Formats: sequence, C-alpha cells, structure tokens
Amino acid sequence: MESSIEPVPVSKASLWTGRIISALIVAFLLFDGVTKVVKESHVMDAFAQLGYPAHLAPVIGAILLVCVAVYVVPRTAILGAILLTGYLGGATEVNLRAGHPMFETLFPVIFGVLVWLGLFLRDRRLQALIPVSR
Repeated sequence: MESSIEPVPVSKASLWTGRIISALIVAFLLFDGVTKVVKESHVMDAFAQLGYPAHLAPVIGAILLVCVAVYVVPRTAILGAILLTGYLGGATEVNLRAGHPMFETLFPVIFGVLVWLGLFLRDRRLQALIPVSR
C-alpha cells in the first residue's frame, strides 16, 4: 500500500535551520544522558533532591541516549522524536511534582517543541504529513 502523500521540496534554508536546531538539541541531550550514565555529582544531587534512587541515573541516562540515537538516524528520526517526546513529558511531570519554577517545568516542553521543529524543517515526509499553510 503506497502513500498518496507527495513530499514537499525542502528549501536549503529550511534544511540547514532544521539541521542546526536538531544538532543543538542532540548535543544537549547527549550531554544530559552521559552525565546521568557517569553519575555526575550535580545529577546525583538533583536525584537526591527529587527523591529518586541514585541507581536509576545510569538507567535513565541510557534510555535517553537510545532515544537520541534513534532520533539521529534519518530513517528512524520520527520514531526518535516520538520517544523523546515521551521522555521529555516524563521530565515535565517530575518538575511539576517537585514544584519547580515555571521555566524549569516548561524547559522540557520547549525542548520537545524544538525536537519536532528541527525534524519538521528537515524532513519532507513530515512536512507532507503536517502541511502548514502560509
């Protein structure tokens, strides 16, 4: 069964803007995942403050790194964006439950929007699926 959705051509500006946004998001998320895997002291302090057991930090970091790896591969980028949306939704919930200030609570939401924006700007399939009229 073939799709009848015709891909919209991506401009060079859109492609590069999407790549830059995605690269910045990936760099930040890789850093975040690695600091959890290696149990960096600030991460351990945050886990203690939130009431999470320290042994979960590497597990959560590994989950994040797998989600980022799936997002980085062009063929699986949409699945990666879906997985990252779930991960960042969990981070939003944790911040809400902890009573953090509004910006800290919305920070994962902003990242989720940027994950999808970067992908949308560089992926014709997604642009064809979600047409944005001008």
